Amino acid sequence: MRSRLLPLLIVLMAGVLLALGFPLAASLAAAQQQRVVVDRIDDTTRFAALAQYVTGGADDERRSTLQTELSRYHELYGIQAGVFDRNGKPIAVAPRSWTLPARGEAQTAYAEARAGRRSHDPRQVWPWQHGTLAVASPVVRDGDVIAVVLTDSPTSAMRWRTLRGWLLLAAGELAAMVVAVMAAFRLAGWVLRPVRILDRVTHDIATGRMKSRVAAAGGPPELRRLAHSFNEMADNVEEVLDQQRAFVADASHQLRNPLSALLLRIELLGLELPDGHEEIGKVREEGKRLASVLDDLLGLALAEHAEADLALTDIADLAAERVEAWLPVAVREGVELDYAGVAAATGWADPVALSSALDAVVDNALKFTPQGECVRVSTEVRGESVAVIVADGGPGLTDDEISRIGDRFWRSSRHQNIDGSGLGLSIARVLLGQGGGTISYAPGDPHGLRVTLTVPRTAP
Repeated sequence: MRSRLLPLLIVLMAGVLLALGFPLAASLAAAQQQRVVVDRIDDTTRFAALAQYVTGGADDERRSTLQTELSRYHELYGIQAGVFDRNGKPIAVAPRSWTLPARGEAQTAYAEARAGRRSHDPRQVWPWQHGTLAVASPVVRDGDVIAVVLTDSPTSAMRWRTLRGWLLLAAGELAAMVVAVMAAFRLAGWVLRPVRILDRVTHDIATGRMKSRVAAAGGPPELRRLAHSFNEMADNVEEVLDQQRAFVADASHQLRNPLSALLLRIELLGLELPDGHEEIGKVREEGKRLASVLDDLLGLALAEHAEADLALTDIADLAAERVEAWLPVAVREGVELDYAGVAAATGWADPVALSSALDAVVDNALKFTPQGECVRVSTEVRGESVAVIVADGGPGLTDDEISRIGDRFWRSSRHQNIDGSGLGLSIARVLLGQGGGTISYAPGDPHGLRVTLTVPRTAP
């Protein structure tokens, strides 16, 4: 979500800055040009005052003074300036070779001034454009326009000032963008922190850590209310699950005593019947199977209710020990059971819970492995975790069946004749999940089932 929210915030802030930056840049360029235009208007007005009483004679002293002022003005500022009569003939110009342009901005400004109007504002000159600014003022005497003062200014200095202002504006926009990006990161973190916490706690609860809760954190009020509602929901779910576990544990415990008494009566009844009586044998087997299911139910309820007592454990040593403990059973079943892998591999686990989970997996492997086949137990270090792999030589399961392994009371229809309650791997999953471990299943090579029990190498 952060990868989607951040670009959205950054694009919005960049759009706002650009929306402000372009008008500011245009306004800056217009202000620079307007300043130049106002200066030229002042200059043309001053020259118009000097030219007001200039006569057309070549020896006119006022005309000589005007020519001198125009020449000095051109030498100082590099601006072409001149006074032209109503026919466009020069009265005094600087430089002397300059003539009234036949077209363009200068001609338009001259025509407007000759008509008695101040010339219009010149078109905007941008930093990448080359050109001049033409400004004209009429010379009025006795209410009539007798001549026009025209200036044609180069724009290089103005364009440089505009470009420099734009560079400063761009630097300011860039600095504002950096601040906006930092603010976007902070804002995204503030908004998403409760979401990340909620996601982590949801994952914890989904993997069996029902005690996890969303801690009080910042963020928008809506997310804080969502976190509070989530904690209330988790409390209710945990309470319901505790009641369910208590019921299963109580029911299993309460049924064991009548079942034990029933099995005892079946044994006493069997003593009065002839040896090898078929029905009494079947009743005895069903009774034992029911007792096994009750024991597994009680074990599952206790496993779900118990807290994991995590400790740094030598997983390889524990796996080798459990293999040695199951060797007599393997010999009795005619199945080869061996251990391979690293000599030592430490991880964080509840030794009792891990032993029970491994016992359930090895027991399951020995049940389904025919005589003469092998069950191999190995330990591997995989980055931040330690894995114990139990690979059997049984017939294996299909992909659909593998997806259902661990469901309570589920057993493959092809293996209904093998003893078991269908709870052993469910118990193993719960025992591992209490300590942050996992259990996974995959087809064996070339056949059989490969069960992997994983525990973390760092404290959860």
